[in-house]
Amino acid sequence: MPRPGEPLRRLGVLTIGLFDPADPGAGHRETLAMIEFAEELGLDSVWLRDRHLQHGISSPVAVLAAAAMRTSRIEFGTAVIPLGAENPLRLAEDLATVDILSGGRLNPGVSSGTPMNFERYREAMYPDTLESEDFSKQRVIRLRNFLRGDPISAAGTVGIEEFSDHVQPHSPGLAQRLWYGGGRDSAIWTGQQGLNYLTSSVVFAAGTGVDGSEPDAFARVQAGDVAAFREHHPAGAKARASQGLVVIPTDSASAEQKRRYHAYAESRLERTRTAHGPRGLLLSPDLVGDSSELADRLWSHAGFREVDEVVFALPFTFEAEDHRQILTDLAQSLGPALGWSPRLS
Repeated sequence: MPRPGEPLRRLGVLTIGLFDPADPGAGHRETLAMIEFAEELGLDSVWLRDRHLQHGISSPVAVLAAAAMRTSRIEFGTAVIPLGAENPLRLAEDLATVDILSGGRLNPGVSSGTPMNFERYREAMYPDTLESEDFSKQRVIRLRNFLRGDPISAAGTVGIEEFSDHVQPHSPGLAQRLWYGGGRDSAIWTGQQGLNYLTSSVVFAAGTGVDGSEPDAFARVQAGDVAAFREHHPAGAKARASQGLVVIPTDSASAEQKRRYHAYAESRLERTRTAHGPRGLLLSPDLVGDSSELADRLWSHAGFREVDEVVFALPFTFEAEDHRQILTDLAQSLGPALGWSPRLS
């Protein structure tokens, strides 16, 4: 858990991979080029979001299979694949295939429950079985069991065809790299299951004892979520938890870029001033500034102080040149200011 003078261990980024529906190939290739650039800079990981019926990556596993063939070191993650839109057995096969192709570099992050905007496509996805589908966390357990190689059938031979009793290919260690996120109850459940914990720029104050109107409410809730996760995880303080915020360093940005970045953060600031809904949803302000300023703000952030790895989200609406500038400053300025060192070999 980093403190001033203690190094941040892992630094990654998250992208939605936006594309123009009139030319989707260009956007997907741009995402692949960004992953290659992140590896060249020495970042530890790139994570992809999962969007359905939108102009963002709908098949992160397929994109990461392509990325695996273009890179040799950088790790990949998904944040997150909604399991309500997936068959866990088939997804396990795809994840294991990408993990094999990448040499064990995949970190699958998943969610349970009904996916975002599920009402738009649920009838198309489950025309006959919607009422009988189980969207609970049990879907996560099924995926984890498939990934770790639990038997699901009898092995044997039928004619000249041989059949395994578990998902193929099997990638040893992949199940230990499965991630889950959510509020306090999910943090505790994630720890109890021995999974890894993702926390993002959204937390829930309800049931945490934190007054959502306090200025530091977001950071306190996030820190408490991570602490609750580790308290219930078999590995305790060594259990992996990752913080995800929108963090935009401006060290090498042009004057015009700085203007746009600050305007972007300002336009989203009002929603962070209060808790929303019955669960007390809290949103983190976007952090914009030079790396020395950002490092000071992160060191004072209770949530950041509970983790030793981060996945900072790239603003979805920014241009490719903006992302390259942000990646460069993360790797060459902010990361080192946090005690992190790039992995260049």
